[in-house]
Amino acid sequence: MSDATPTPTATPERPQLPAQSPPVDPAETAVASNKAGSGGKLSWWRGDGGDGAKRNLGLIGVLAALIVVGAVTKPDLYGDPNWVWNNVLAILQLASVVGVVTVGMTFVIIGGGIDLSVGAIVALAGVWCTTVATQSYGAGGMIFTALAVGICVGLVNGVLISYGRLVPFIATLAMLVAARGLAASISNKQTQVSSSTFINDIAARKVIGIPILVYILGAVVLAGWVVLNRTTFGRRTIAVGGNPEAARLAGINVRRHTMLLYALSGLCCGIAAIMLTSQATSAQAAMANLYELDAIAAAIIGGTLLSGGRGTIVGSLLGVIIFATITNLFAINGLSIEAQNMVKGGIIVAAVLVQQFQFKSVTRLLARNRVTTAT
Repeated sequence: MSDATPTPTATPERPQLPAQSPPVDPAETAVASNKAGSGGKLSWWRGDGGDGAKRNLGLIGVLAALIVVGAVTKPDLYGDPNWVWNNVLAILQLASVVGVVTVGMTFVIIGGGIDLSVGAIVALAGVWCTTVATQSYGAGGMIFTALAVGICVGLVNGVLISYGRLVPFIATLAMLVAARGLAASISNKQTQVSSSTFINDIAARKVIGIPILVYILGAVVLAGWVVLNRTTFGRRTIAVGGNPEAARLAGINVRRHTMLLYALSGLCCGIAAIMLTSQATSAQAAMANLYELDAIAAAIIGGTLLSGGRGTIVGSLLGVIIFATITNLFAINGLSIEAQNMVKGGIIVAAVLVQQFQFKSVTRLLARNRVTTAT
């Protein structure tokens, strides 16, 4: 037998306990948290979170400048408080129809699309709801028809873009022509008069001295703000517009969501058709002409990014009010519509240039941060 050499048994090492940290004074913790909170607020204001507030404050400044211009050019009118109040109501009433259309347009642009057919949809819904057959069902039938037509046409746009893979510009441009042609065919190129007292009184009635059209605008804007900022639908809209592929990988049905965005735009057009029909007590195929340009311009002025992924309902509303104020200012000063259109065009170009400058600045900042992190 060979002697077996006993193997030494290794003693297990005792685990190293972490060094105890010195006791923390609760007063110092409270001071540190207060500093972090104040720094967080400042970083929010300086970062992306405060961009919308900054843009809205800038738009309010533009409105204030327009009021100053009006007070300088027409001091006798702006010196009368009653005239000023009535003029404010007139501006809001002027902005109400385009404002409702702009809410739907804002959702579409944030979602990465564009809708050139909103004016034609308003005309088609207005003409369809004022036919003799539709008016025989009363005000309820007219309202239902206008909303249904708007939603259906919006769904057609959404299906063509989402499942037909058409470019939004081409699809909605084709719908613009088709809807105008269908409206002219239904009305036989004639003006159709609304015989509904309820519909006609929407633009004429006031509640607490404020027109009902302004209340409708406020309700649509409030609903749009809640949907965009407080619901999953709004968060998905921003995600789809910012990066469709990332949204798809995150489990969002991008095609269905895009289709719903155009249906929402059509719904807003149906509401606007009732409002515009009430104002004119009639409807025709040529109504709501160039509303698509007004809605797109107001959304851009309000800070909605044309490439999608960013925008606010409040900013779009301020953009609509700015354009309505410019129109009112030109009217009280007796200036021509041609000059007004030139000013609007200049404002649109300036807004797009500002967006491009901000986008390039953010891109350079992100690139600089990546280089710093890599090194």
